[in-house]
Order: sequence, then C-alpha cells, then structure tokens
Amino acid sequence: MNRTIKTAVGMIAIAAMSVGTLAACGSSSSSDDGKGKVYYLNFKPEANDAWQKLAKEYTKKTGVEVKVQTAASNTYEQTLKSEIAKSEAPTLFQVNGPVGYQNWKNYTADMSDTEPYKQLIDKSVALKDGDKVVGIPYAMETYGLIYNKDLLAKYIATGGAKIASVDDIDNFDTLKAVADDMQAKKDELGIKGAFTSAGFDSSSDWRFKTHLANLPLYYEFKKDKVTEQPATVKGTYLPQYKQIFDLYLKDSTTEPTQLSSKTGDDATSEFSLGEAAFYQNGTWAWSDLQKNGMKADSVGMIPIYIGVKGEEKQGLATGSENYWCINDKASDADKKATKDFLKWVVTDEDGIKALSSDMGLTTPFKSFNDVKSDNPLTQAAVEDQNSGKTAVSWNFTMMPSEEWKNQLGSALLEYAQGTGDWNAVKTAFVDGWKTEYDAAH
Repeated sequence: MNRTIKTAVGMIAIAAMSVGTLAACGSSSSSDDGKGKVYYLNFKPEANDAWQKLAKEYTKKTGVEVKVQTAASNTYEQTLKSEIAKSEAPTLFQVNGPVGYQNWKNYTADMSDTEPYKQLIDKSVALKDGDKVVGIPYAMETYGLIYNKDLLAKYIATGGAKIASVDDIDNFDTLKAVADDMQAKKDELGIKGAFTSAGFDSSSDWRFKTHLANLPLYYEFKKDKVTEQPATVKGTYLPQYKQIFDLYLKDSTTEPTQLSSKTGDDATSEFSLGEAAFYQNGTWAWSDLQKNGMKADSVGMIPIYIGVKGEEKQGLATGSENYWCINDKASDADKKATKDFLKWVVTDEDGIKALSSDMGLTTPFKSFNDVKSDNPLTQAAVEDQNSGKTAVSWNFTMMPSEEWKNQLGSALLEYAQGTGDWNAVKTAFVDGWKTEYDAAH
C-alpha cells in the first residue's frame, strides 16, 4: 500500500516489517577520486522514475555517482538482504519502523548530524535506538474516515437528521446514529450504504486487520504507557473494535457474505460513484478517487471513532512507513557522499520538487513548509493537526508479524460471514500476539 501526507502533519511515525538475520556483512567501496558515491535501494516502485531522474541531476551538478535500484513490490526486505551482503552494498536503504529496524540495527549509522534530521519539524518522529538517531522518516501519511461532503450535506437536509454539521461527528455514538439513519434513508439519499464494503481481498483487508486494529492498540498502549513492542497484549479495547467493525458491516453497501471477494478497487468505486458516504482509507487514496472523477471540494476526512472515553479530542491517525537509514558499514567517503546527497534532496529546489510534486510525497521537513498540496485529504490532515486534537499514533508498527495480521484478518472475515464468532477474533488478537512475538524472539 502506498501512502503519503504533508509537511505540517509531521508527527508520529512508525511501522513494521521483518526479515531473517543476515549471515554476511557487506560494505560499499568509494570511488577512486575520493568523492565517494551513493547507492540508494528504493522502497517505492511508483517513485522509481523520479528517483532515477533526481540521481542523474545530482550527478550532473556534483560529479558524484548516484545509483538508484528499486525493489519490486513486496520484495524490499528480501532484496535488501541480498544487496547489503555484497561488496557494492547500498549506502542508503529503508526500514519501516522499530520492528523492522531490529533486523538491520548492525547496519545503521547515527544520522543525528545529517541535514534531514536537522530539518525535521518534530524530531520525535525520528527512529532512535537510545540516543542514536538510526532512521529519518521522509514521507508521512494519515488515515481516517473519508467522507463525501455532498452526500453529508444531502443527508443533513433530510427531516430528522442526527447532525447539523459534520463537525458534530466527534464520537462513536454520533457516528453510529448518523450511519444508521443514512442506512435507513439510503433510497432517499440515492446510496447503497453509509460505508463502502469492508472487503477482505488482499487489496483491501489491510484496512481492517492493520489500520482499524491500530485503534484498540493505540488506546491500550496509551493507557498502559507502552512505548516499545510488548511481548503480550490484553485486548482491553476489543469491545470497541467490535462495535466499529459491526457498524461497518451493518451499514454497508455490501452483504457480509460477499466480503471475501470484495477488493480495494470495489470500495474506491463505491465511494467515487456516490454509493456510500464513508470510506476508511488515507491521504494516499486521493489519486485513485481523483482518477475516478471526484472533485477535491467534495471530499473530507474525519477520525475513526470506536467508542473510547474522551475520543472527542482524538485526531486522525498519522505516521510513516518510510525511514531513510545510512549503511554504517559503507566507507567514510561513501557515508559522507550519502549525507551530502540527502542534504541536497531535502533542501535544494530540484530535490524538493521531486519529493513533493514528482513523487507526491508529504514530508516532515521544515524546508518543505512553503510547499502546498492540492490533495484535499492532506489538507484535512493539516487542519486536523492545527485543531489541537491528539493524533493517533501508528502502533500497528509494533504488530509482531505479518502472520499475526493474517490470522486476525481470517478471524474477522469468518466473524463477518457468520461462520465464526468474536471469540476467535479475540484469540487471534491476544493469544496470537504472544505466539508470534515468542516465535520472533
């Protein structure tokens, strides 16, 4: 899944990826002229062309060789494992959070003296190991409930509407009252359901087994003051997880029995066609919605409310899955060359344009403060941050494994289809966490 947000939203960052321990130890060799060189192993296939262009431009200006290799989709960790063991290893690579970092901690140089770290609006978003800065997020993302402004306005104009403005939706009870009423009035409103389909095809299920599951984790970790990946979880807020998921199922465009085959494209289409008023997704979804004909002034985003006390002050979920790391085993010349390249990327006009316009990324750097986004979801994220609400951190970054997510997703689907019960979801969530954590440690 590809996703991004805006400068001003620079806060909270973390994500999760894992790979086996490396047996080999690679290092890169510097160029003969002593300038050093850069080898960036890029995570985002959709940004490859822009990175290649940027690398050529930098080499043209400085004479420093910059090589960019892009891993195929869903192969980054495997590719990194292979490349970093070579003599010409990447000098710049990515991890997507503290869990993934554990696999590469022996390869990460301290980045506290780099320009990207100095340019961070909020230095707390950096990935740290003690006092050592080991990763810098360069793309921020936000998700919540995307809503159709036109449909909400049409609903508010109906007799007996539960709200006078979308601003009135600041807790689960109000969200449920609105969704239930819209579902009851779906013929009048010309919609198929309040929410798009909660599809469990692989292109869609991450929205519920990862992003939605982040909410009960966020509140549990906040309550228990958990700051590092725990060996166990309690599932304290699973009842709230259940009630928001139940709402998605009940007030939906789609019968629960059809969810196994429903895709992310289906949900995007339903929302774009005005068949649903709410769509759980993030800032990255705008490009697809725009391609489907939606207008920027018809789209907004509100937080996902699950029914926790005090959630009226809760904001959108903001974080990152994209951290730059410098290979500590590279030569001193190559490490300096890599730091110089990153400085240019985040401060030079060409670099800023490449990241913000060509790649469409939302960055957490002060040097991007004047960059404006035409993404209405990014604008909503900025407004949310400026409102003073507390952003929801990306605690799914601490999920112990992909298998944990898959087991949770399977249990959610069985529950949705009526072939399983909620106890199986609780088991996958709580017991599955310990099992997967123990397996990794």
